[in-house]
Amino acid sequence: MTSASGERLTTFGANDVAKKKPASKPTKKAARTRARRTSAAKKAVKAKPAARPVATEDAAAIGRVLVTQEEKLYMLFKEDYHARQIFEFLRVETVKDLEQFTPQQIVKLLSQPIQKTVERIRQKLAEKNRHLAGDESFVVEFKHRGTHA
Repeated sequence: MTSASGERLTTFGANDVAKKKPASKPTKKAARTRARRTSAAKKAVKAKPAARPVATEDAAAIGRVLVTQEEKLYMLFKEDYHARQIFEFLRVETVKDLEQFTPQQIVKLLSQPIQKTVERIRQKLAEKNRHLAGDESFVVEFKHRGTHA
């Protein structure tokens, strides 16, 4: 096919594809800029902290949790009066609140008032020259401290 001016026109059919030219080599300046960008991007990626902690083997051994942290303890332990008394003493209402304590902390917190009360009982009895079973040495020591104080 030719045009009015005599030039040859090329038509492309539906199946014809235009050939791509081979890419020219990048200049040294462009290569340096690209290298700086990629190294900066790598540094930025390395600087990011992990999004969430990796699960430990213990957590994997326990399995999926069956109650949420917001679960009310009185519903979870509705059959256990003594457990509910402990939760009331600790002033905790949810599983999340309770999980903040170790078993040793709970025992220590619960036993402190008992220990203080028994100590007051021993002192009051010692003032009256009385004692609990096998606690005579405390009375003697208490009387000795009272006279030298």
